Amino acid sequence: MNIFKSLSFILIMTCSLHACGQQNQHHHRKIKNMDTSKIKNTAVKQAVEAFQASDIKKWTSFFAKDALLLDDGKPRNLKEFSTHAITIENFVNIDKVEDDGNSVYGAFHSDEYGDFKAYFKFHFNKEGKISKLEIGQADY
Repeated sequence: MNIFKSLSFILIMTCSLHACGQQNQHHHRKIKNMDTSKIKNTAVKQAVEAFQASDIKKWTSFFAKDALLLDDGKPRNLKEFSTHAITIENFVNIDKVEDDGNSVYGAFHSDEYGDFKAYFKFHFNKEGKISKLEIGQADY
Protein backbone atom coordinates (compact mmCIF):
# COMPACT_ATOMS: atom_id res chain seq x y z
CA MET A 1 0.00 0.00 0.00
CA ASN A 2 2.89 2.33 0.78
CA ILE A 3 4.32 1.80 -2.72
CA PHE A 4 0.93 2.63 -4.25
CA LYS A 5 0.80 5.94 -2.33
CA SER A 6 4.35 6.77 -3.36
CA LEU A 7 3.69 6.00 -7.03
CA SER A 8 0.45 8.00 -6.95
CA PHE A 9 2.26 10.95 -5.40
CA ILE A 10 5.03 10.79 -8.01
CA LEU A 11 2.50 10.54 -10.85
CA ILE A 12 0.49 13.51 -9.56
CA MET A 13 3.61 15.63 -9.08
CA THR A 14 4.93 14.74 -12.53
CA CYS A 15 1.64 15.71 -14.19
CA SER A 16 1.46 18.93 -12.17
CA LEU A 17 4.99 19.94 -13.09
CA HIS A 18 4.35 19.17 -16.75
CA ALA A 19 1.23 21.35 -16.76
CA CYS A 20 3.07 24.20 -15.01
CA GLY A 21 5.86 24.06 -17.56
CA GLN A 22 3.58 24.64 -20.52
CA GLN A 23 3.81 28.07 -22.03
CA ASN A 24 0.98 30.06 -23.47
CA GLN A 25 1.03 29.28 -27.18
CA HIS A 26 -1.61 31.78 -28.31
CA HIS A 27 -1.23 32.51 -31.98
CA HIS A 28 -4.03 34.41 -33.63
CA ARG A 29 -5.11 33.57 -37.10
CA LYS A 30 -3.89 36.40 -39.28
CA ILE A 31 -6.75 37.78 -41.37
CA LYS A 32 -5.08 38.03 -44.75
CA ASN A 33 -8.09 38.07 -47.05
CA MET A 34 -10.03 40.82 -45.33
CA ASP A 35 -12.22 42.94 -47.59
CA THR A 36 -10.25 46.07 -48.48
CA SER A 37 -12.66 47.26 -51.19
CA LYS A 38 -13.59 50.37 -49.15
CA ILE A 39 -10.01 51.62 -49.60
CA LYS A 40 -9.95 53.46 -52.94
CA ASN A 41 -6.43 54.92 -52.61
CA THR A 42 -4.27 52.27 -54.33
CA ALA A 43 -1.11 52.97 -52.31
CA VAL A 44 -2.99 52.80 -48.99
CA LYS A 45 -4.80 49.65 -50.08
CA GLN A 46 -1.53 47.94 -51.04
CA ALA A 47 0.11 49.01 -47.77
CA VAL A 48 -2.81 47.71 -45.68
CA GLU A 49 -2.80 44.44 -47.62
CA ALA A 50 0.96 44.06 -47.00
CA PHE A 51 0.39 44.76 -43.29
CA GLN A 52 -2.41 42.18 -43.16
CA ALA A 53 -0.17 39.58 -44.81
CA SER A 54 2.76 40.36 -42.46
CA ASP A 55 4.82 41.04 -45.59
CA ILE A 56 7.56 43.09 -43.94
CA LYS A 57 9.55 43.64 -47.15
CA LYS A 58 6.55 44.89 -49.12
CA TRP A 59 5.21 46.95 -46.19
CA THR A 60 8.51 48.77 -45.64
CA SER A 61 8.90 49.43 -49.38
CA PHE A 62 6.02 51.93 -49.19
CA PHE A 63 7.85 54.19 -46.68
CA ALA A 64 10.26 57.07 -47.23
CA LYS A 65 13.63 56.57 -45.54
CA ASP A 66 12.89 59.35 -43.03
CA ALA A 67 9.26 58.37 -42.41
CA LEU A 68 7.74 59.07 -39.01
CA LEU A 69 5.43 56.86 -36.99
CA LEU A 70 3.13 58.39 -34.39
CA ASP A 71 1.23 56.08 -32.04
CA ASP A 72 -1.61 57.99 -30.37
CA GLY A 73 0.38 61.14 -31.16
CA LYS A 74 3.65 59.92 -29.65
CA PRO A 75 6.72 59.08 -31.76
CA ARG A 76 7.37 55.36 -32.10
CA ASN A 77 10.12 53.35 -33.76
CA LEU A 78 8.88 52.57 -37.28
CA LYS A 79 11.43 49.80 -37.81
CA GLU A 80 10.37 48.00 -34.61
CA PHE A 81 6.71 48.39 -35.54
CA SER A 82 7.38 47.14 -39.06
CA THR A 83 9.22 44.03 -37.91
CA HIS A 84 7.41 43.10 -34.68
CA ALA A 85 3.90 44.54 -34.51
CA ILE A 86 3.17 43.56 -38.11
CA THR A 87 3.50 39.91 -37.06
CA ILE A 88 1.08 40.09 -34.10
CA GLU A 89 -1.42 42.76 -35.12
CA ASN A 90 -3.98 43.16 -37.87
CA PHE A 91 -7.23 44.76 -38.88
CA VAL A 92 -10.19 42.44 -38.39
CA ASN A 93 -12.51 44.64 -40.43
CA ILE A 94 -12.39 47.98 -42.22
CA ASP A 95 -15.27 50.11 -40.92
CA LYS A 96 -14.65 53.37 -42.74
CA VAL A 97 -12.16 55.24 -44.89
CA GLU A 98 -11.74 59.03 -44.86
CA ASP A 99 -9.42 61.82 -46.07
CA ASP A 100 -9.48 60.86 -49.75
CA GLY A 101 -8.67 57.26 -48.84
CA ASN A 102 -5.68 58.10 -46.64
CA SER A 103 -7.28 57.32 -43.26
CA VAL A 104 -8.45 53.79 -42.46
CA TYR A 105 -10.57 52.95 -39.41
CA GLY A 106 -11.61 49.54 -38.23
CA ALA A 107 -11.76 46.73 -35.73
CA PHE A 108 -8.21 45.77 -34.82
CA HIS A 109 -6.57 42.83 -33.06
CA SER A 110 -3.27 42.79 -31.21
CA ASP A 111 -1.94 39.71 -29.45
CA GLU A 112 -0.35 42.11 -26.96
CA TYR A 113 -3.16 44.65 -26.39
CA GLY A 114 -6.34 42.79 -27.33
CA ASP A 115 -9.19 43.96 -29.55
CA PHE A 116 -10.11 47.60 -30.12
CA LYS A 117 -11.03 50.14 -32.79
CA ALA A 118 -8.00 51.65 -34.49
CA TYR A 119 -6.96 54.07 -37.19
CA PHE A 120 -4.07 54.22 -39.64
CA LYS A 121 -3.61 57.67 -41.22
CA PHE A 122 -1.19 57.71 -44.13
CA HIS A 123 0.64 60.87 -45.27
CA PHE A 124 2.61 60.83 -48.52
CA ASN A 125 5.57 62.85 -49.79
CA LYS A 126 5.97 64.19 -53.34
CA GLU A 127 7.53 60.91 -54.46
CA GLY A 128 4.45 58.96 -53.38
CA LYS A 129 6.15 57.32 -50.38
CA ILE A 130 4.62 57.29 -46.91
CA SER A 131 6.29 60.13 -45.01
CA LYS A 132 4.22 59.80 -41.85
CA LEU A 133 1.94 57.12 -40.46
CA GLU A 134 -0.34 57.97 -37.57
CA ILE A 135 -1.81 54.98 -35.73
CA GLY A 136 -3.84 54.68 -32.58
CA GLN A 137 -7.07 53.83 -30.86
CA ALA A 138 -10.10 55.25 -32.59
CA ASP A 139 -13.21 56.64 -30.94
CA TYR A 140 -16.08 56.57 -33.40
